[in-house]
Parts: sequence; C-alpha cells; structure tokens
Amino acid sequence: MRQFIVEADGGSRGNPGPAGYGAVVLDGRTGEPLAEAAEYIGIATNNVAEYKGLIAGLNAAKALDPAAEVRVRMDSKLVVEQMSGRWKIKHPDMKPLAAEAARIFPAGQITFEWIPRERNKHADRLANEAMDAGKNGGEWDPSASTAALDASAARAAATEAEASGAVGRAAQKERTETATSSAPSSASVSSASAPASSVSVGWGSSADLGAPVTFVLLRHGETALTPEKRFSGSGGSDPELSAAGRRQAEAVAASLAARGTIQEIVSSPLRRCRETAGAVASRLGLEVTVEEGLRETDFGAWEGLTFAEVRERYADDLSAWLTSPDVAPTGGGESFTTVGRRVAAVRDRLLERYRGRTVLVVTHVTPVKTLIRLALGAPPESLFRMELSAASLSAVAYYADGNASVRLLNDTSHLR
Repeated sequence: MRQFIVEADGGSRGNPGPAGYGAVVLDGRTGEPLAEAAEYIGIATNNVAEYKGLIAGLNAAKALDPAAEVRVRMDSKLVVEQMSGRWKIKHPDMKPLAAEAARIFPAGQITFEWIPRERNKHADRLANEAMDAGKNGGEWDPSASTAALDASAARAAATEAEASGAVGRAAQKERTETATSSAPSSASVSSASAPASSVSVGWGSSADLGAPVTFVLLRHGETALTPEKRFSGSGGSDPELSAAGRRQAEAVAASLAARGTIQEIVSSPLRRCRETAGAVASRLGLEVTVEEGLRETDFGAWEGLTFAEVRERYADDLSAWLTSPDVAPTGGGESFTTVGRRVAAVRDRLLERYRGRTVLVVTHVTPVKTLIRLALGAPPESLFRMELSAASLSAVAYYADGNASVRLLNDTSHLR
C-alpha cells in the first residue's frame, strides 16, 4: 500500500481578511514531492483557510491513489485536534468543512499529527503565494512558485513515517505473541517504540492498546541552589531560575518544539518549574496548567542546607530518613510515603483528564523519581538509585490495560 504525507496550511491577512491555502503531497517512503495545491479564497478566517488547505491536500492525495495510507501534518492544533475527534467543532463555518475532509479517505487510512510552524514551511509558502496572487487580482501559478521544499526535512518525515509503521507493526506482533504465551506484567521498560494512534505522540505507544497517555517528565532548570546540591523543596525560599537555568529552559523548549509532540503542559506551582514551563509554552504556543500535587517534597528544617550540613546538625534524623520512606525530615517535612501518595493522586487525575494525550509534566526531582518508581513497581529505596539532572527529560507511557512503560530516563542531550 502506498503511503503519502500531506502537509497543509492556510492563512488570513486580517482574520477574517484576504485568505489562501497551500498543500503538498509527499511520498511517504522517500519524501519526494508528488503534488501541490494552492488557492486564494477571498475573505475568510485563518481556520477556514486551514481546513480548505487540508481538503485540497487530501483530494490531491486521493487523486494519486485512493487506497493509500495518508499521514496529515499541520501546524494548526485546532484542525488536528478536531479531525482527531478530541475537540468538539462548534463554529458553524467549520462543521461542513470538517465533514467534507472526513469523507475523502476512510478513517482507517488517515492519521493526523501536529507539527511546529517551522516544519510546515512548504505549505505555508504556498498559502502566501496564493494570497499574494489574489491581492494582485490573479490566481496562483504553479510554474511561477518559489516554494522551496526542505528536502532533508521531507526525507526525515518520510523516514519517521516508515519507522512508525515498521516498529508499530513489530510491537503489535510482539505483544500478540507474548499474550499467547504469558500474562502481561504490571510494568515494562522499553528503549524504543513508535505510535500507531491517530496522532503521533513521538515517545512510544502500542498498536493494539491504542494511544497511551504519555507523560514527558521535565525537571526544572537550575537555581542558585542546584549546583551547591542544597535541599530545595516546597518549604523553603521558592528560588527563581539562575541564568544557567534559563538557558537550560530555552534549550529544552527548542528541543521539544523540534520534536513537535507535546499537546499539553502542566507544572508544579513552584517558581522554578513555572518559569521552565513558561519557556516551553511560549515556544509551543500552549497554556500551562498548574498542579499543586506536583510540588517538591517539603524538607522541613533541612531546606537550604547541603547534605553534609544536615548530617552534621541532624545526624540521627538523617539516618532514619535514609532507611525508611515513612520518616519525615526534621521539623515537620514530608516523608517519601506522603509524597508518593500525593504524586500518585495527581498522576491519576492527569491520566483521566488527558486520555490519549502527550503531556509535558514540569516538576522536581522527587515527583519525577516517584512516577518512575511507581511505573516500574520498584521499592521506595530506588529513589536513591536514580540520577536526575536539572532540565533533564524522562518519559512514561500509561496504557488502557493499566500497564506502564518507562520510555526515557534523565535525557540531557538537548543541553549539549
């Protein structure tokens, strides 16, 4: 079966205002451009133009092969979410356009993926050419088009699409074979997988269980206390990011924007996390939801002290804390057992709220390690056996059958 990638865009100079769309069909295996479409559509909104671009791209793909598998990539979150069935279509101008787009290919042959605007340049340029032509009283002329295809990006998109299909089929086969020989385990660790859901999540999923909820776990960037390895929880001074921490936040924001898979952002209420989340949200054009349960452990009287200082001042309390998850730090802090219950509760709320979504969870060392520990079914002492750097990324996928799969731990490649 042939595979196509449709990239589409639309724009309006005024919203509503003079509007146009552009679309390109790529070979899903090689990235070769197969067809282009662009048109000035008169006065319309951005969203109408985007839908028009989607319809034109799908019709162009259908003309090439109506039996093909089609992967739609757009930088319009609204169109992707509505066509994927996760957002309701309320605007009367959108409903007939969405229905028209849905009739072009059977649902089983098409998937939708959001991509950042910088990865949709070809379709964007076509849309602007169409608007320019309309402004001058003419029509878009493909022979005069200067829309330049980013060949390397097109090849990467094709490679990713091919890998998604191959690894997804392999994952489905492996899970099917495993199911016939043994019962599933309560948790698993996987080094790589690829999505087979209606929207590519980019951090791994299972073909037979549908799209998981994927938590991309981001520890906040550095504060002045981080390089000194001081206890910095929710009961202390609530420090801001340092200059190094702000650079780390921008670096991880750029990396996540390039990946283009984050759909929601939630953050601890503490300042260092909100600042880190804000850098990513600004780059991705998303809102940040603050979750109180994602705050760091309250370290009581140990706040602001180094480990050596705590050992010197509170030796017995520290020894007890290191040997039992039920022991709280000196002065009324939180035990790891208490934090575990809090984090598990917020995990369950987020899983219910964001079914099938990829969620960036911006939080602290203990909550991230706790989520990893719970996913693995590991004992509490495992918290002391994980390294978690500032601004590092980890990921856990949660499936409909209750299983969890740790996909990534302490990735700092974006900081190099």
